[in-house]
Amino acid sequence: MTFFQEFPVPPLPPRGRATRYVPPAWAGAPPSELPAVLHVGQFLHRSPTMVMAVKSVDVFSTGCSFDVCWTIRRGEQTDEEWADLNDAFFRGRPGARRGSGAASMLLFGAAFPDGAKASTGAHPHGVFDGTQQPPAPVLLLRNGGGNGGDDEFSGTGTLWLWPLPPAGDLRVLAQWREFGLEECSIVLEGARLRDAAPGVQKFW
Repeated sequence: MTFFQEFPVPPLPPRGRATRYVPPAWAGAPPSELPAVLHVGQFLHRSPTMVMAVKSVDVFSTGCSFDVCWTIRRGEQTDEEWADLNDAFFRGRPGARRGSGAASMLLFGAAFPDGAKASTGAHPHGVFDGTQQPPAPVLLLRNGGGNGGDDEFSGTGTLWLWPLPPAGDLRVLAQWREFGLEECSIVLEGARLRDAAPGVQKFW
């Protein structure tokens, strides 16, 4: 008998079946739905040094998810200025180094035709404490990733909008002042999104 055979490892106690977490409707897309996908293909902003666009929207029964992308090209920035922009691009949140508030944040917004509106700045980390439902509408940014180098940055993300907008003009807005992007917007037809909802397919 070897030394460790004198110390047998006790079996693990039986575990109960874990309860599957289902996020509330306002916190994200339903996990068991195949969305109806609508092409958008519109620029929120386009200039010689920056492009931001909405590519498509996934419509779910409870809300919709916008596929957004952005690319920034180097202009006349010095190496030090470009390094500072690199920090701003990949951190994307206000902090002690760059200050706080909207001036240093990538912000998106949504304005319903009835006057209701939402901003990603209201929930900059995309999370809630879970104790109560926030007032509608809610807009959350989920960063999809990014890359960059000495002359260009590019990134992607999704915007979760809850609930589905009413019929009428839905305004989607963006602002990123640290990169020279002042408030800009496109207008989509809310009825087109609502009309696509019956095409959502349940998994089970």
